Amino acid sequence: MKYLSKVVAGALAGLVLAGCSSAPMNTRQYDSNQYTVLGHSEASATGLMLFGVIPIRQNSRFVRAQDEAIKAKGGDAMINTQVQERWFWAWVLNGYTTQVSGDVIKLKNVQ
Repeated sequence: MKYLSKVVAGALAGLVLAGCSSAPMNTRQYDSNQYTVLGHSEASATGLMLFGVIPIRQNSRFVRAQDEAIKAKGGDAMINTQVQERWFWAWVLNGYTTQVSGDVIKLKNVQ
């Protein structure tokens, strides 16, 4: 019985730790001669926490919002980035909406 409780505890710990990883939001520094500004863009993405512990598209929301904002202008990257977050609550879940805005740039072929 003790062995089973250790296995269950270990499995739960593994699930919790695996659910706590996310992709970094890439923000590089560029010199003004490396790009052309395409214009301002913004996008948002939402993630949920079911029962407060089960992430659903939670950890990737920053990257998804940034990628969508860049894609909307047909660019390669974003500068002057701002990130805002809102949240909401429902009976069995919490929702987090991240909005990313900034200037979308197209990188030049600098040799």
